[in-house]
Amino acid sequence: MKLLLLLFSGVKASKLLLSAGSMVLSVFAYALLFGWKYAMGLVFLILIHELGHYLAARQRGLNVGLPTFIPFLGAWIELKEQPMDAETEAYVAMAGPVLGSLAAFACYLLFTETGERMLLALAFSGFMLNLFNLIPLRPLDGGRIVGVVSTRIWYLGIPLLLGLFFWRPSPILLVVVVCAAPGVIRMLRGVHAEGEPYFAAPLNVRIGYGVQYLLLVLFLALISFQIHEQLGAAGV
Repeated sequence: MKLLLLLFSGVKASKLLLSAGSMVLSVFAYALLFGWKYAMGLVFLILIHELGHYLAARQRGLNVGLPTFIPFLGAWIELKEQPMDAETEAYVAMAGPVLGSLAAFACYLLFTETGERMLLALAFSGFMLNLFNLIPLRPLDGGRIVGVVSTRIWYLGIPLLLGLFFWRPSPILLVVVVCAAPGVIRMLRGVHAEGEPYFAAPLNVRIGYGVQYLLLVLFLALISFQIHEQLGAAGV
């Protein structure tokens, strides 16, 4: 029994070290381009976003691993068991952008108190990262949220993602496009999930998530535009 406990604690410790190590590696990678302070702030914002997913998954009784970071690609949490329905998936997906947006808003409030322009830049990055994640197409959070509203909304995510890729091509967007490609191909072939038991939900649940999603997108779009103007005026 003692041996099993030691092995179990060792596994838990190794997972914690992997999560912490990947986070430190991300800070180092971002620091090479943007400096240590901004790098630490950016990784912290990503961590808060992922902790939103983690806490929501735990709240719904799902077996979930700690966040793992990949420099310049962000981070993810490993769901060791999949949600049993689209509402649970949407709940877990929504928690990341909500908590991440609150963290970015905290940076913005600190900027208004201190005038520190780096905090304004961090707030903008945080808002934009969460807004990007709300594109309504899997594997992004937005695609997982709108799935409970209507899987046909995924069709709107295709031009949004492709348009963003051709407007501002980047390796990160290329990875997202590749990950989304299988689902997009199935959709273009006329295969979609509408009507499957997994996506069944009461009308009030669909409306609730739809309203939350639209309000969050609207808030993030407006405040990102406002901060973009502030950054331009400040010469950042």
